[in-house]
Amino acid sequence: MTDQQLLELASGFGFDHVGMLNIPALEFEPGVREMCAADRCNNYGRCWTCPPYCGTLEEFAARAAAYRRGIIVQSTGQMEDDYDVETMLDTEAVQQERFLELTAKVRELYPGCMPLAAGACRVCGKCACPDGPCRFPERAIPSMEASCLNGSKTCEASGVKYYYGPRTITFTCCILVD
Repeated sequence: MTDQQLLELASGFGFDHVGMLNIPALEFEPGVREMCAADRCNNYGRCWTCPPYCGTLEEFAARAAAYRRGIIVQSTGQMEDDYDVETMLDTEAVQQERFLELTAKVRELYPGCMPLAAGACRVCGKCACPDGPCRFPERAIPSMEASCLNGSKTCEASGVKYYYGPRTITFTCCILVD
């Protein structure tokens, strides 16, 4: 599949923005993982695809180095004001749904792909962690943050906008394919 075909595939799932991922420019930053440890999202130690269980920065970097291509996909919502939580949550839900569907299709084409979501894995309603094993390890998706990628820097290095203006919210995910 060409880069253009990959972008067209992703666009077909309704994302607002798509672009090619610049894999050689990826920077795996310890500071991003430190944000996870602050547990603002309430998933630290409660999700198999989140720290401390998801793997180290070095493991993610080594795994990503094996890929040559990838895509970035985004959904952007227009908020009524800076505190429009409903639009934030709705846009996140739309991005997650689109990304799960895209990931399923890409996994058919590239079984060894590496999807990285915006936020914690949403495959299960509630993760079995830490009391039981991951119920769907073949479908589980770690976040860009868990992998130590800074979303804005990843977009910038890939020539993809990250900020789309005042009163917008954008969720960014990526998939490394081959």
